[in-house]
Amino acid sequence: MRTNFDFAPLRRSAIGFDRLFDLLENAGQTAENYPPFDLEKIDDDSYRITIAVAGFRSDEIEITAQQNQLLVSGRKAGSDEGQYIHRGIATRAFERRFALGDYVQVRGADLRDGLLSIELVREIPEAMKPRKVAIGGGVQPQTTIEGQSSENDNHGDVRAA
Repeated sequence: MRTNFDFAPLRRSAIGFDRLFDLLENAGQTAENYPPFDLEKIDDDSYRITIAVAGFRSDEIEITAQQNQLLVSGRKAGSDEGQYIHRGIATRAFERRFALGDYVQVRGADLRDGLLSIELVREIPEAMKPRKVAIGGGVQPQTTIEGQSSENDNHGDVRAA
């Protein structure tokens, strides 16, 4: 049994976490299971989504990546031709949404043997990556525009104040 959690008290005191709370609240909603998919982690920064789209051609599937969300939709073109005694291959229209983390980008997509594979990669900007800071042994003298050290401007001269 699933219970709903009220995030209102947390929303009032946590600034900048709106998207996280939205994701948690939407996770509690029931989702349709069509079409089935696999989510695979290739390495620390690479992922693959594989969706079973039997009966769909590449021109009947649309992939849209926008602002931390991936939308995959499919619509069969044309009318149903032929007389079916049994129709077990589902070709109904579908729409699948995936929430993407920060800096996750879609690299490409491929449709082969009824499986749609979407390659994702997390590309963190250099400014956001952790960096090591060297520890110096002493205080570095500041350099002036002329290239002379500002710490030793007096060159040993002692001047009275």
